[in-house]
Amino acid sequence: MKIDKVNLLLIFVCLSTALWCQDIIHESRSTAITRAIEEVSPAVASISVVQIKEYSRSPFMQDPIWQYFFPYDTYKHKSKSSGSGIVISPDGYVLTNHHVVSNAALIKVTLPGGRQFDAEIIGDDPVSDLALLKLEGRNFPYAHLADSDHLLIGEWVIALGNPFGLFDVSKQPSATVGIISALHMDFGQQESGQVYQDMIQTDAAINVGNSGGPLVNSVGEVIGINTFIYTGNMSQGSVGIGFAIPINRARRIAEELKQSGRIDRSFATGLEIQTLDKRVANLLDLPFAKGVLITKIDDGSAADDAGLKPGDVILTLNGYKVDKSADVFQVFSDNELRAGDEVNMTVYTNGENKEITFKLRKS
Repeated sequence: MKIDKVNLLLIFVCLSTALWCQDIIHESRSTAITRAIEEVSPAVASISVVQIKEYSRSPFMQDPIWQYFFPYDTYKHKSKSSGSGIVISPDGYVLTNHHVVSNAALIKVTLPGGRQFDAEIIGDDPVSDLALLKLEGRNFPYAHLADSDHLLIGEWVIALGNPFGLFDVSKQPSATVGIISALHMDFGQQESGQVYQDMIQTDAAINVGNSGGPLVNSVGEVIGINTFIYTGNMSQGSVGIGFAIPINRARRIAEELKQSGRIDRSFATGLEIQTLDKRVANLLDLPFAKGVLITKIDDGSAADDAGLKPGDVILTLNGYKVDKSADVFQVFSDNELRAGDEVNMTVYTNGENKEITFKLRKS
């Protein structure tokens, strides 16, 4: 059959139109969420941990007399667990949760595509529940970190990681999508020692194995480190309430771990304080009975150099109202203050309120 030039032109036009339509359809399926996942996924890590745990057991556990003659034997048990992490620099630093790698004898990190590395713990911090790992190599794909001080309740977020070890099946991180449900969620110090303050709440599904992975915004930036879920039954998975450590706090911890391998929370103020009550307020002829009374100032301390003196009353600390001495320690804890940080106070002194700033020093 002979095909003339007109027919060839028509065939060409039809094929071109079909391809153009396919491109349009493909682009219509691409969203900010899919682009953010594509941007961050190469830097998401699966973390496999081998722990060696010791425990004691006596063959005569119920009989204290026999236990005296036959003391406990010590046994070692190897256990495995998994979690998630995120590569934060091209030279192979990986941020994750402390509880993912605690007591680890061996840590293997797998990146998308299946590349596997032995990981070294540069430092970990049980209080913030964060750890910094290092992979040997360079030119790693890494994620960009956002400024978590400017998050919006209701904005889209994506949780990426290794829930239930599924990363190891597909060699790719799993993604779940939700919104920021709440900000500045404070849970205080846990029985295990962690202090969870200023947490990001999300309804993006976070499950066992997601710990240490990134919470990402719709432009492909890490805004937090997924850490724990809220559930009445610890055997359950996600019930739509998960929490992440804000990345600004995580970044600061990571930088300190990189420099020194540990977090030094020791500092000196040079202050001794007590809660102001009505009796003391009457003795000092103060017009109010709320606040924190300075009872002693160490000579040559930062507080002494700032002009503070016994009898002054602290009213606010770094913008927070303080009514009792415990409030002062809570502000120091919540804000992760360190030696070198500035402290801003409103104090009542000589019959008027005064703003005072001084810098914390090494204890």
